[in-house]
Parts: sequence; structure tokens; C-alpha cells
Amino acid sequence: MNFIKNNLANALTLGNLFSGCVGAVHLVLGDYHTTAICLILSLVLDFFDGFVARALKANSNLGVQLDSLADMVSFGFIPGLTMFVALSNNVYTDIPWYAYLGFLITAFSCLRLAIFNLDEDQKYYFKGLNTPSNTILIFGLYYAFKETQSFDFIFSNYYMMIALTVIFSWFLVSPIKMIAMKFKSMKLEDNYPKLVLLIGAIIILIIFKTIGIPIVIIYYILVSLLFQKQLK
Repeated sequence: MNFIKNNLANALTLGNLFSGCVGAVHLVLGDYHTTAICLILSLVLDFFDGFVARALKANSNLGVQLDSLADMVSFGFIPGLTMFVALSNNVYTDIPWYAYLGFLITAFSCLRLAIFNLDEDQKYYFKGLNTPSNTILIFGLYYAFKETQSFDFIFSNYYMMIALTVIFSWFLVSPIKMIAMKFKSMKLEDNYPKLVLLIGAIIILIIFKTIGIPIVIIYYILVSLLFQKQLK
């Protein structure tokens, strides 16, 4: 029984990793729908592995390392691969050199995860854009484009795609404080940023539906910038 208790969270983390691997394969094959399902599953497992570890008091250094390694695949490799696929235009026989620039996102995701593991200040906020949010933004833009031709101004111009890659690679390791949905207290004044973020995100998703998914991340960045002084 103790074995299950001590390793249940780690099993969920490995599930996140497995789902990310499957999602990456299907993205290369052009099946972005399956990739979207795998990313949703990875996000759910990434949330519940920490929740289960805390609930069962099974936190461990092994779990911390596994979590970052799993996130590196699901939320580091996949967004970089998404930009690689977009820049190569799904043609892998004559790949343009600039398509590989998409993996800058993967490299900076790795750096961001390493910094997070060493930074003890990030208890109630993130420093820089967290990797799941960055993945939702990058893949969400690509998914909306493939489904509805939205954001065509980005994906029809490789200069725009490269600019997007560079900008959000920087955001991953930037010093900008970002809202984390962790509660220091239940006082209303301590949670204004989270409430503004949550209410605004719901409105955006109701109005824009699928297209609203990456827009929510942009809104998240803007709200975080607005409440920099309150994030501590």
C-alpha cells in the first residue's frame, strides 16, 4: 500500500510524458487533432500529479525531477515541434533551414524548467511564462489556424512565425512575474489578479470558442503585467 501511495503521483507524471510522446508523433504525421487530445491529457495529468503528491504527502525530489522531464516533452518539445512543422509547411523532404529555428522554443523551455527548479521564490507566482501556458499559446494558434484559417497572417508568413518563436522563447525566461493559481490566503484583496484572469478568460472562451484558447494566454500575460506589484 505504501508503494502505491509513494508512487501514484510519479505514475501520473509518467503518464504525462507518455501522452506527450504520442502527441509529438501524431503532430509529425499531420494528425493535430490527436495531438490536441494528448496535450489536454498531459495538462490534466500535470495538474493532478502535484495535487496527488500533496494530498498523499508523497512529495519527493524524484517527483520534482520527473515532473520537469515529463514537462520537457509535453510542454517543451511539442511547442517547438509545432513551430518546426508550421515553418516546414508539413513537407519533410526538403526542409528549409529556418524551420529548425522552431526548436528555439524547446531549448528555452528546457532553460526555463531548470531555472524554475532552482528558484525558490516562485511559490505564489511564476517568473517568466510557464511552459504549459506557452504550449497552449503556440499549439492553440496552430490548431485554430488549421481548423478555421484564423491567424493566417502568422502562418502564411515565415517572418511572423520566426518572430513569434523568438518573442515567446524570451517570455519563457523573462523576469516578468506571471500569475500562478496558488492561493496564499483566501482574502479577496490578495486574489484580485486571479479573479480578473479567471473571469476574463471565461468571457473570451465563450465569445471566441476555439480561437479564444491562445487569446486567453495573451490576456494572461497582459493581466500579469498589469498586476506586477501585487505578485509576490
